Amino acid sequence: MNKYWKSGDPFVWLTGVALMFSLLMIAGLMYLIAAKGLGFFWPSDLAEVKLKDGSVFLGEITSHEKAKLHNSEGEDIFVERTQLKIGNRDLYGLDFKWIDDDNIESTTYPKYAVALERREWGNMYGFIKQISEGGNVVCTGNEDCWPVLEAQLPVYSSIYEEIKGIEKGEIGGINREIENLRLKIRGEEMGSKNQEKISRLEARVKEEEAKYQEQEKKLTALYSEFGKEVITMTSIDGRDKEMPLGNVVRAYRPNSLSWFGKASLYVSKVWEFVSTEPREANTEGGVFPAIFGTILMVLIMSVVVLPFGVLAALYLREYAKQGTLVRIVRICVNNLAGVPSIVFGVFAVGFFIYGIGSTFDSIFFKEALPNPTFGTGGILWASLTLALLTVPVVIVATEEGLAAVSKEIRDGSLALGATKFETTWKIVIPSAMPAILTGLILAIARATGEVAPLMITGVVKLAPQLPVDGYFPYLHLERKFMHLGFHIYDVGFQSPNVEAAKPMVFTTALLLILIVVVLNLTAIIIRNRLRKKYTTSAV
Repeated sequence: MNKYWKSGDPFVWLTGVALMFSLLMIAGLMYLIAAKGLGFFWPSDLAEVKLKDGSVFLGEITSHEKAKLHNSEGEDIFVERTQLKIGNRDLYGLDFKWIDDDNIESTTYPKYAVALERREWGNMYGFIKQISEGGNVVCTGNEDCWPVLEAQLPVYSSIYEEIKGIEKGEIGGINREIENLRLKIRGEEMGSKNQEKISRLEARVKEEEAKYQEQEKKLTALYSEFGKEVITMTSIDGRDKEMPLGNVVRAYRPNSLSWFGKASLYVSKVWEFVSTEPREANTEGGVFPAIFGTILMVLIMSVVVLPFGVLAALYLREYAKQGTLVRIVRICVNNLAGVPSIVFGVFAVGFFIYGIGSTFDSIFFKEALPNPTFGTGGILWASLTLALLTVPVVIVATEEGLAAVSKEIRDGSLALGATKFETTWKIVIPSAMPAILTGLILAIARATGEVAPLMITGVVKLAPQLPVDGYFPYLHLERKFMHLGFHIYDVGFQSPNVEAAKPMVFTTALLLILIVVVLNLTAIIIRNRLRKKYTTSAV
């Protein structure tokens, strides 16, 4: 037995079992997130549930559980119950309802029950009573109105896109130009006080205001067109609800859809999720601004952390005289990797935002004061904070890669007449590039999921503008941004509608994992190609 333990076989089995359990836990976690997240977009059938007391509900069956309750005598009893997403929040005041299975008399699936996805108040489940325009009834009844609804929804969708295009495009550009002109006027008043130039700027402001009035008239006409037709829905319990047809995002009858019809609807919902803005307190709609903000922040962080981390590692390994001071620096770098991320966030607020940012404002943007430009949270400061957070990882990985470059290669380069710098730049760094990219991969993996430091350095619940647009200088590093990690926190813990937010939490978490995987795979592919290119054989 003693010989068996000394052979090391038990430890091999132990490490194998530990690896197996780790992989099982990862697979289980991914399965849970994928099952909960991907199923969110599938159009579930609408169930009509009749209770023994005569009440009736219509909605999607979302969950089933055995609940532990207490009877009048204090004894524990177990009750099977079903969760129904009844929608119609503006009628019922809630989206979900738990129903005891013992109280259910029957469950049927009306073939032509209609589900409406709305821009406000969540989903509406029921039947179409009528569609009217300007007080005149266009059609009545569920079956007669369905073709009309299908034909009109694309029209109102295009009107909605045109409205948003004007609000964010033309009107947004005019407002931006007016604000820039007003800042220039204030700058002149604070500086040279050139009245002729001020008058020209004020005239340009009036021209822009006239353009604004024209766009506002156009917008008013579109809004009147947007609300011209009204649809009246009847809930399963006979309540009527009127709403503008433009308020409807999507309409479908899930009980009458084929599998291919549901699959097509599923794809359209997934595309909406990744390409549109959120609505309904971030519990519905898409997460495109959060995707964009997350990727842009990681790219800025990578551009900053890679050169600084590599230069620091080069100095410590190649140029610094090895001794007590260098050992202390290495210990400090290693300890920085274990500092809580919120500490870096607090440091960033004091150093970047209140220090550097406020200084920038006082020098370059003094006409905008007291409104801060860079002296407040933004994507630049958030990216620099994460660069500070991850630079120790890059330094350590780069040092390991530099140490792995053999002495014979260095000596051969020097013997051929290359200088120390040429050897480092053309021989050592390319040979250590796989290790450098390994450090970058680890930095990306950690930075993408960080939330705590971002909450105080620029991330917001809903960003009205993306950090990139068509106006000079095109990349606006001072703007606040959305982030998938913070979006998960906001939807999961700050949402006023917890049950409705649960699927969005899993879906966004799955999307964040996929983005991390894609970013890491890209870096891994580049690393492997460089490793093949610079692999040398011992002679």
